[in-house]
Amino acid sequence: MSAIATIGFGEAAQAFVSGWRSENGASPENISTFDIKVEDPSQLGDLLQACSDLGVDCAETPAQALAGAGTVFSLVTADRALEAATRVAEFLGRDALYLDCNSCSPATKAAAARLVEAAGAVYVDVAVMSPVHPARHRTPLLVSGSSAERAQHVLLGLGMQARTAGDEIGQASSIKMLRSVMIKGFEALTAECLLAARRAGVEKAVLASLQASDPGIDWTMRAAYNLERMMIHGKRRAAEMQEVAATLRELGLPDRMASATADWQRRIGELDILMPENSLEARADAILERDLT
Repeated sequence: MSAIATIGFGEAAQAFVSGWRSENGASPENISTFDIKVEDPSQLGDLLQACSDLGVDCAETPAQALAGAGTVFSLVTADRALEAATRVAEFLGRDALYLDCNSCSPATKAAAARLVEAAGAVYVDVAVMSPVHPARHRTPLLVSGSSAERAQHVLLGLGMQARTAGDEIGQASSIKMLRSVMIKGFEALTAECLLAARRAGVEKAVLASLQASDPGIDWTMRAAYNLERMMIHGKRRAAEMQEVAATLRELGLPDRMASATADWQRRIGELDILMPENSLEARADAILERDLT
């Protein structure tokens, strides 16, 4: 198998690599990465340690990371995806697969595709359809684009779970973006509902009413989980929801709910709260102790 490179070495990239490393038959020998944290002395130490732990070559420049790489995973935050493609395109090998796994609108993906393909590489739209933990490299993926089948073959060879969504750039990302209206929106509604109920002292009655209306959901457990997702990943989810809002506008539809969701995700993520115990009450109280205005 040809060398693999990642652009970005955060949670998703580390999850994929650790998954590959856990399965000898699927683990590529040569993996390199370029992450902009290499340029920040305050973050460099943690980046180098993460790379060392997983046997990844931490490159100082995109050119070093991409030299000889036949498969490139772009795994940055949604708001940096186009910037990443712009910065690395000229260093991509001819016919190299550029797997854009970032949560972006179809228009953003199309713009990145033009940059990558102008450099002679092959762009593939990849949507990561669930959290990367605990499944790691087996997290479900959707791929689309003219080389979707080629990409699927490569991903399956790495032990990953990939399905094709179509032969056009944007088909995979559209599914991810529009699904997020519901999933991330549900999280934001949870925050608005349960934080207010907790402050008003009526959360038990509200939860009991929700449970009676829809007994198929464990509302206390799901609410605690939704708050945890926002507390840990709110900033990244906010960036994704801005891309969701852009997707809706591209479709000629209002983006009010997506934009409001982005605001709630950002507000809670920026609190940077250390995760309290696995309790809805503890998590709600930790948030309510902070200024949300």
